[in-house]
Order: sequence, then C-alpha cells, then structure tokens
Amino acid sequence: MNRFPLILGLVVAIFALILLLSSVFTVQQAQQALVIQFGEPKRVVNEPGLHFKMPLVQEVVYFDKRVLDFDARQEEVPTLDQKQLVVDAFARFRIIDPLKFFQTVNNEQGIQSRLATIISSNLRRVLGEVQMARVLTDERASLMLNIRDAVNKEAAGFGVDVVDVRIRRVDLPEENSQAIFARMKTQREQEARRIRAEGAKEAQVVRAEADKQQRVIVAEAQRKSEILRGEGDAEATRVYAGAYGQDPEFFDFWRSMQAMQRGLSGNTTALVGSPEGAFFRYFNELPTPQQPAKNAPKPTSAPQQASDGTTPP
Repeated sequence: MNRFPLILGLVVAIFALILLLSSVFTVQQAQQALVIQFGEPKRVVNEPGLHFKMPLVQEVVYFDKRVLDFDARQEEVPTLDQKQLVVDAFARFRIIDPLKFFQTVNNEQGIQSRLATIISSNLRRVLGEVQMARVLTDERASLMLNIRDAVNKEAAGFGVDVVDVRIRRVDLPEENSQAIFARMKTQREQEARRIRAEGAKEAQVVRAEADKQQRVIVAEAQRKSEILRGEGDAEATRVYAGAYGQDPEFFDFWRSMQAMQRGLSGNTTALVGSPEGAFFRYFNELPTPQQPAKNAPKPTSAPQQASDGTTPP
C-alpha cells in the first residue's frame, strides 16, 4: 500500500492550517491595529473582533485605545521674578491615529520621549511668564490649561490626543527654601513685634483711663465725705451750742472734766508744779460739806428742755 499520497495530503493540510491561522488576527475591545506589509502600513483596524490579513507577508501591530499615563521628570523651571521652581508634572494621552503614530514615533517609548521635550518647553514658556506667587495659588489651574492646549497642539502631529497635563508637585530648591524660610521667619517676627507693641500701647491707654477713673471716683468720694463730715460737724456744733445755751456753767464744767480725762489718762496722775491756770480752776476752791465749790454748777430741780426740743447733758 502506497502511503505517499496520505503523507502529502497531511502535509498540505498542516500547511493550509498554518496559512489559515497566520491570515487571522483578533483585535480586543481596548485595542486598535495596523496591518503592515514589508514595513509599509496597509490599513488601520479600529473595530474589535476577528479580522483577516495576507499570511506570511503581512503582520499586525497593536496600539492601546485607552488613556495612557506619562510621568515627566522633575526639573527646575525659572519664573518671571527669577525664582527657581522644582516642577513634577504628568500627562494623560491616547492614540487617535495609529498610522500617523506609527510613521512618526513608532511606539509608546517614542511618544514618551517626544512628550518629555514638549511638556518641558511649554512648562518653561508658561511659568516663565508669571511670578512664583501665581503658581502657588488657584490660578495654577488656568496655567495648566494653557500648558495642556499648547502640548496637545504640538502632539497632534504624532497622532495622539493629550487629554490632560498637570503639575503633581511644585517645590523650591533646597538652598532657596532655606533662604525663603529665613525671610518668612523674619517677617513673622517683625509682625509679632508690631502686634506686641500695639498691644502694649493699648494696655497703656486702658491703664491710664482706669487710673483717671479711679482718681475721679476717689476725689468724688472724698468730696462727698468732706461735705458729710462738715454737715455732721455743723450739726454737732449746733447741738452743742443749744446745750451750752441751756446751762453755760454746767457745760463749762463738763467740758473741763473731759479735758482733764484726756490730759491725765496716763499710768499716773501725779503732777509736779502749782495747780494754777484755767485748767485747774475747779481745784483751787474745794467745797466743804456745808458749802459747795465756788465754780461748781448749781443743782437743778429738773432738766430743762432746749428750745429745739432736746435735753442738754
């Protein structure tokens, strides 16, 4: 039995299967494909599913349809006021024209190197036109929109669409940071001294006003006390005068006794000298049991009432 036809048929079947498998390719939902023949692009496949190509002479290059990330390297960017900023930026992009993308940059590594140059140049251009303070405020969002539009315009020639460009972080160089921190510390210290000086001034004003009010209140209280004391002395004098008018001899005797009590109030009542003068007038003539003293007050049968209704002592 001749097996040659069987073997030949088997070889042809295997070769046909290889040709069939090499002529079929699948495009995923998140992919787009470019069919290339001998290095020349032939057609672009954007629809997902099963597609065909010429076996052995054509190959397929796949590109991602999703949004891709690109992290730019940190670099120092000068601002309008000659301040150096260390900027860390990133971008998001997607491939919209696989043919142009393949012809210009070939793959993702190629577009990343191009984007690095484009983003760096636009960062320097936009940030170099503004002062550092504007970069550190909410105005940075509008600056990033300008940078994104400029980057997208240049990247369109590579078949990509730049969705967004953002600054992840903005720092100062280490030497600049130390100088700025020192200046900020000096400014804060000056502000603190100014606030303390204003507080001390205000405290002096409050203390002066309080001292003024205290002196006014004390003076007013002293004035009122002097008035009341004078009124009390006047009333006491009036009462004494009324009582003196009722019995002048007794009043004189009573006042003399009070003077002696105050003058002889020590530990001893001894007095060296002759008892002469008005102070001892009631001791010059001592009364006898039968005759009272010459200057002694006359006894009264009953206390008389003063004209103002009071009874003298």
